[in-house]
Amino acid sequence: MSFRPTAKLLAAAVAFTAVPAIAQEAAPSSPPPPVEENIFDGNHVTLGVGAGYVPSYRGSDDYVISPVPLVRGKYEGIELNPRLGGVAIDVIPDPKDAKVGITLGPVGTIAFNRKNQIKDEVVKAAGKLDTAVEVGVSGGITVYRLLNPYDSLNITTDVKWDVAGAYSGMTYSPMVSYTTPLSKAILTILSVSARHVDDDYARYYYSVTPGQSARSGLPVYNAEGGWDTASVTLLTGYSLAGDMRKGGWALFGVANYSKMLNDGKDTPFTSIRGDADQWAFGAGIAYTF
Repeated sequence: MSFRPTAKLLAAAVAFTAVPAIAQEAAPSSPPPPVEENIFDGNHVTLGVGAGYVPSYRGSDDYVISPVPLVRGKYEGIELNPRLGGVAIDVIPDPKDAKVGITLGPVGTIAFNRKNQIKDEVVKAAGKLDTAVEVGVSGGITVYRLLNPYDSLNITTDVKWDVAGAYSGMTYSPMVSYTTPLSKAILTILSVSARHVDDDYARYYYSVTPGQSARSGLPVYNAEGGWDTASVTLLTGYSLAGDMRKGGWALFGVANYSKMLNDGKDTPFTSIRGDADQWAFGAGIAYTF
C-alpha cells in the first residue's frame, strides 16, 4: 500500500495566506494589517514519524503495523518531497504568486512487497521476494486558488524502473489531489490515484510459478501487465500551534481505500489467499522548523 498522499500534508500548507476576514473587519481608515509570516515560503525542514495499519502485502487480507518516517524540506526553491520508502525532488521552483506551477525531478523508492511481515503461511511458503530499488522521474502541474484563495489541485505522475533486478520492470502512477484548509490549523487533502505495471512487474508479484505452486499448494498462474490498483485517500492535518504557517508540531491522520484490478485481483495471492478490497489507516506527528 501506498501512503504517498501523506507526503503532501505539510507541502500543501504553503497555500495558506492571511485570513480575508482580518482585512474585511478593519476600518477603511485603519492601516493594513501586517503580513503574517509563513514558514513554508522560505527554507525549511519537516521531520516526522507515524504508524500505519496496512495489508501485509499487496492483495493481502491480513494487516500489520508498519512505521512511516517523514522527511521533507525546501532550499532555495528546490523541494524534497517524501514517498513511501523514498523521496522525490522538485527542481523547478514556482514563482511566489503563480497561478500554475510545474513539478519535475527525480524520484526514488525502495519496495518491500512480499519480503517482510507476511502473515499468511501459504503465501510465505511460496517464498519471499527480493527488495526492489525503483528510480525514475516525477512530473506534473499544480493549479492554485481554484475555489478559494488557499486551495490547490495537483496532477502528477511518477514513472519508475527497478534497477536492483527484483522485477526489473517499469510502473507509472498518476494521481490527482485536491488540497484545502478548513481553518488556519486544519488542512484536508483528497486524492485519487492508480497504478499501471508492465509484464515484468506482473510476472514477479502476481504469477504463481510451478515451483511456488509446489511449495504453497496454490494453482499455477501466469500474470500480465496492466492497471493493477486504483485508490482514494483522505488525509487531515492539525497544527498544534493553531496555525500551519507557524511551523512547529503537527498531527496527521490518513485513511486509504484501494481496489486491486485485473491480474492484481485475479492472482491466487489475492483471489484465494487475500482480498481485492484493501484498507489502510495511519497517524503520526511531524515537526517543521
